Amino acid sequence: MERNVSMDEISDGRLYGLNDMVKADCRDCEGCSACCRGMGTSIVLDPLDIYRLTAGLGESFEKLLAGGVELNLADGLILPNLRMAGEKEQCVFLDERGRCGIHPFRPGICRLFPLGRFYENGSFRYFLQVNECHRENRGKVKVRKWIDTPDLKRNEKYILEFDSIPEDFKDKRCEEVDRTPAENLAYQMGWTTSVLKWESDERAEIEVKMPTEKFKWNQLGELYQWFTDTYATYL
Repeated sequence: MERNVSMDEISDGRLYGLNDMVKADCRDCEGCSACCRGMGTSIVLDPLDIYRLTAGLGESFEKLLAGGVELNLADGLILPNLRMAGEKEQCVFLDERGRCGIHPFRPGICRLFPLGRFYENGSFRYFLQVNECHRENRGKVKVRKWIDTPDLKRNEKYILEFDSIPEDFKDKRCEEVDRTPAENLAYQMGWTTSVLKWESDERAEIEVKMPTEKFKWNQLGELYQWFTDTYATYL
């Protein structure tokens, strides 16, 4: 996700390329797992992250949603993120020693930390976040090695394409499709929100009203319009 903040406040003032050395090496963390705790819903997963997790764990996305992954609203979209749990609000994939149980196929945000991306002119470079990692005496490491992602240039191209869909495409209607991209996303967001509400009510032993409290099954046309009116404005 992109954020508009002052680079002077969050970085060391430098921008790095893949072959630059940066002071990000936490020396295998050596028992520290502070960045895996109290992160709320901020470890958002993209499609490549989900593929890595399902392949690495040998689990379906549906099974991940029953365990280490949850859905939340982020930037007007319902997106998956790693789930935090317990008194310490720690990542559910941390083991009893505080070590990452999915390190070989960890998400992109985890690979990047404590680096961030600075987007500019249709591309991006990397910067060091100075207020996030509390590890002292970090060593220097090449950015490419730290991110530890196979076929990194291809991955960077994917990230740019995934993050830079033109804004005016969201309301474009094609002859072959009966909904615009914004309407399709609103439809998906509406149903996802409804399903999450069903599950939440069921766990709380509250009467589950389907499809929603406002609409019945013979009012799907009105329900779909409500999805569009409610969620398309977020996109």
